[in-house]
Amino acid sequence: MTTTPGRRIAAGEAPDDVLVRVDELRRRIRYHADLYYVGNTREIPDADFDSLMAELRALEQLYPSLADPTSPTRTVGAPPSVLFAAVTHDVPMMSLDNAFDLDELRAWEARAASRLDGPAGPYVCELKFDGLAISVRYEHGRLVRAATRGDGRVGEDVTHNVATIGNVPHTLGADAPEVLEVRGEVYMAISAFERLNEAREAAGEARYANPRNTAAGSLRQKDPKVTAERELSWWCYQVGMVSGGPEFRRHSETLEFLAGLDLPVNDAWLLARDLAAVEGYVRGAEQRRHDHDYETDGVVIKVDDFGRQAELGATSHHPRWAVAYKFPPEEKTTKLLAIQVSIGGKGKATPFAELEPVFVGGSTVQMATLHNEDQVKAKDVRPGDVVVVRKAGDVIPEVLRPVLSERPEGLPEWVFPEFCPCPNRSPLVREGDDAAHHCRHPQCPAQQAGGIEHFASRGAMDIEGLGEKNVRLLIREGLIADVADVYALEEADVVSLETFGPKKARNLMAGIEASKERSLARLLFGLNIRHLGGAVGEFLADAFRHLDDIVAAPTERLAEVDGVGPTIAASVRAFFDDPDNLAVVEKLRAAGVNFAGPPPAADESGAGEALPATLEGKSVVVTGTLENYSREEAAAAIAGRGGRSPGSVSGSTTAVVAGASPGASKLRGAEKLDVPVLDEAAFEHLLETGELPPKAAG
Repeated sequence: MTTTPGRRIAAGEAPDDVLVRVDELRRRIRYHADLYYVGNTREIPDADFDSLMAELRALEQLYPSLADPTSPTRTVGAPPSVLFAAVTHDVPMMSLDNAFDLDELRAWEARAASRLDGPAGPYVCELKFDGLAISVRYEHGRLVRAATRGDGRVGEDVTHNVATIGNVPHTLGADAPEVLEVRGEVYMAISAFERLNEAREAAGEARYANPRNTAAGSLRQKDPKVTAERELSWWCYQVGMVSGGPEFRRHSETLEFLAGLDLPVNDAWLLARDLAAVEGYVRGAEQRRHDHDYETDGVVIKVDDFGRQAELGATSHHPRWAVAYKFPPEEKTTKLLAIQVSIGGKGKATPFAELEPVFVGGSTVQMATLHNEDQVKAKDVRPGDVVVVRKAGDVIPEVLRPVLSERPEGLPEWVFPEFCPCPNRSPLVREGDDAAHHCRHPQCPAQQAGGIEHFASRGAMDIEGLGEKNVRLLIREGLIADVADVYALEEADVVSLETFGPKKARNLMAGIEASKERSLARLLFGLNIRHLGGAVGEFLADAFRHLDDIVAAPTERLAEVDGVGPTIAASVRAFFDDPDNLAVVEKLRAAGVNFAGPPPAADESGAGEALPATLEGKSVVVTGTLENYSREEAAAAIAGRGGRSPGSVSGSTTAVVAGASPGASKLRGAEKLDVPVLDEAAFEHLLETGELPPKAAG
């Protein structure tokens, strides 16, 4: 796009390419915000998310006609989940503006001083904790409610879960106000996170990725017993609503008051006289960031005086009297010993760096992904180089660049291997515009292990206890070679193996048996067909309703299914044209694995009596796990009453039924299209009467 630097375009002048880019940025930011705040996970580093937000903010400032009160630059967090009761915050829980270097911090201070016609200081400096923000309400000194931030105005009621956190007081002393709302951050100590992962690894389960996501997921459990087992902690950093208590004039007074009530206030805060003192605190905090047993990702700086805070005010997104200084990812240099290639479950060949051990981002790093051949060439890293390493988003190790001044003379470039490192020595092929190479040999051991791990994963057949460690053990012992072999396992085969024993062996067998009843959509996803994700599995299951029909369908018929298209259709057709894959399908059939999708309209009791057509012409999407219905049973109940149960939300959707762990994209679609979201009781009311409950309808 072409724009004139510094020129503010008048309303209506935003060109088409800018409109397209802004729409894309808003969509991507909402998607990643939903993953982070609701799904408790992330697909991209925080720095990449911040870059998307900064680009959107710049475009909106350049083109005032793009102003939109629902833009992510003007909203906070993500909508609360339907799995928890909604709580309206008396005082909104706003987000914070960011500063990514000292120049941006100085610019923030200058803006504040300009609005006040004088200095904004002193300032309170506090460590920025990497966890989940909550508000805890005490009435007459007793804990009565706890809620997540949600979208800043409405959060989720997590009172029972917060009550299990060890350092959250249930009662306060005699000096407690009549009403006191305390804002703070729930986090998982690094030592507690390591203990949890050691236990999961010993049980053959996958390790959790990082303390922040684990803490958020642990707090948002339906069963408080699970939360209690996770060793969560809490830091307090602000008051919300206060009634019947002291009148505070400064933020620093509130921190001292909270600490006096024996609420957990981190003692690393500082009252800084001026910006020079703030900068000194920031530098010291960054140097010591890995000295703590908790994760910090920056410093929060607040104007101390409440009168000046009121003068500065707030935007719809953040207060003007506070800013979050974000630490840059720590960078270290080390030697690149070798570049190897790993083969994933779908045969994808990914180069990775073997490094001399280096301590960076709070842990020792010995390996880092290099993504693909093009990335290696672009960075021009070579075995024998000294390289700069960091953790993207403080989580994922990555090699940034070589230190060219340290490169030995004549060091050869690395060449992508022609053949898979597996014993079959199959060629590694790169097709079309694909950036990745793939091994296509069906007996590639790495693909076998990765494919079985994927088959057993939570989004697919969900076989507890069949994680990476146990899959590789079973392959090594010659007990399994493909996904169907899992169903031939017997308790006696595994009970004597390392990491097992009687109890774990019984649990594994129970998990395998239960997985036979999983939906057709999850089976399709579990088969690890290239390009086929969970949503596409649902589309195909809804369209064909039996695996045999999908196996027999020509490419053209597959491509006609909404959400599939020619590329995925060709991949599905190629998978089922392979005799080895068909042999696995027949073994799964013999084992009793469910091949049936949502059935057509039929009497649920099997007696042949027609059910009332209460849902004639209606479309009801089901997501998540219901207590009294499997996915297939829910679809059958809808179809039996004349309705449809498609795999995605559209403008014709009557309602979305959400059970436990619903799909974030479906809830987002329901919100965007103003489609009612029902719990299981409301779903049963809809089945019986064909009408939405009054609350949902209104």
